[in-house]
Amino acid sequence: MFDKILIANRGEIALRVIRACREMGIKSVAVHSTADADAMHVRMADEAICIGPAPGTDSYLNMASLIAACEVTGAQAIHPGYGFLSENANFVQIVEDHDLTFIGPTAEHIRVMGDKITAKDTMIKLGVPCVPGSDGGVPDLAAAKKLGEEMGYPVIIKATAGGGGRGMKVAQTAADMESAFMTARAEGKAAFGNDEVYIEKYLTTPRHIEIQVFGDGKGNAVHLGERDCSLQRRHQKVFEEAPGPSITPEERARIGKICADAVAKINYIGAGTIEFLYENGEFYFIEMNTRLQVEHPVTEAIFGVDLVREQILVAAGQPMSFGQDDLSINGHAIEVRINAEKLPDFAPRPGKITAFHAPGGLGVRMDSALYDGYSIPPYYDSLIGKLIVHGRDRAEALARLNRALGELIIDGIDTTTPLFDALLQEEDIHTGEYNIHWLEKWLETNLVEG
Repeated sequence: MFDKILIANRGEIALRVIRACREMGIKSVAVHSTADADAMHVRMADEAICIGPAPGTDSYLNMASLIAACEVTGAQAIHPGYGFLSENANFVQIVEDHDLTFIGPTAEHIRVMGDKITAKDTMIKLGVPCVPGSDGGVPDLAAAKKLGEEMGYPVIIKATAGGGGRGMKVAQTAADMESAFMTARAEGKAAFGNDEVYIEKYLTTPRHIEIQVFGDGKGNAVHLGERDCSLQRRHQKVFEEAPGPSITPEERARIGKICADAVAKINYIGAGTIEFLYENGEFYFIEMNTRLQVEHPVTEAIFGVDLVREQILVAAGQPMSFGQDDLSINGHAIEVRINAEKLPDFAPRPGKITAFHAPGGLGVRMDSALYDGYSIPPYYDSLIGKLIVHGRDRAEALARLNRALGELIIDGIDTTTPLFDALLQEEDIHTGEYNIHWLEKWLETNLVEG
C-alpha cells in the first residue's frame, strides 16, 4: 500500500480524497495555486505545496510542477480527482514514466474512451448498445446532409474530442444542418484543437442514465447500478439520483451486466461511468468517463461503499473489497450541485463567504470546501458544494432534500440553491416524470431569482 498520495486537484474533491486517505492511514499531499493558499484542502492535508500561479494552466494543469511536487514530498501516487488532468492520457504516461502510480485507468483506456468515435466503435465490439449514427467522422457538409436524410431528422452533430456540452449542436431539419455542422466544428476546434465531428440520431425525449462500473485491472469488474442525471442545463448536470426512477430491476441487471462484462474484457482498472440515453426501454451508449464522477456520492450512499478507497486499493495492486454478489441497493439518494452563480442567468459570482452552515442530521451529507471568511477565487469552476441526501425511498429522500436545503446557509455570494427550492415545488420532480430537455423548457417559463 502507498505511504503517501498527492492529490492533483482542489476544492471538495481534494477534501474527499484526503478523507479516504486518512481513514486508510495514508499521508496526503495537497497541491495549490497561489490563489488557493488558504483553501480548505490545503488546511486538511498532511502536507501542502504550491505549484504555480492562480490560472489553472499554470498550476493544476502544470504536469511538470505536479511531478516535481511528488519528488519533493516523496509521494508515490497521484489521485487526479475529476476535471483538470483526470482524463489526460499524456499525463498518465508521464506519471508512469517517473515510476509513480496514477490512481485511475491506464493511458490507453483514457485515450480510447476520450475519442468519441473510437469509444463508440470499441463499445459496439464489446456488445454495448449504441445510438445509430455515422461510421466515424463526417468529412464535410455534403456528407453530413446525406447522413441527415438517411437517418431522418432531428440529428445531433458532436465534436469527436468533445465534452461538457461543448461542440454539440442539434439540426432539427435539413435547413438547420449547415449552421449546426459548422458551429459544432468551430466549437470543437476552439475548445479541443480538433474540428472533427460525427453525427447521431437525436432522441426526442430520452433520459440520461449512467452505469457506475469498477474494475481491478485483472479481468474482474462489477457494476454499481445506475444514476439518473436527466435534469441538465446546457448539457451540464444539476440534479442526480440513484437508483433511476424509471429503471426496473430487470433493466438494471441487464444493462449493468453488459457494462461490467465490457470493462472486464478490456482489463479496465478503477472507477468508470458508462453513459447512456434511455428511451422507450432501450439504452444507447453516448460516452464513457474514465474517472470518478461528481455525482459518485449517490452511488456510495445506496451501496454503502467508498469508491475512492476502492480506487486506491486497486491502484496499489490489491483486490476490490466486494464482488457483484455483495452489492445490493439500500434506499434512494439525491445530489444537487451548489454553484456560485447568479440566477436567473447562471452567471459565475465568486466572492467572500460571510457565513456558512452545512445542513446535517440523518441521511444528509455536504461535500464542500467552504468556510466562514473564505474567498472563492474567480479562476476555477463555479461548483462550490454538493448536497447529498439518502432516504429509505425516493419520497423520503426528496423530503430530506427539502429539509436540508432549508438548513443550508451560504451568505456573501449568490448561489443556485433557489433553483432547487423551486424545483421541489414541481409535481414532475416528485413523480420522476422528466427527461434531458425538461429543465431547459421549465426555465424558459419559470424565472428563478437568487
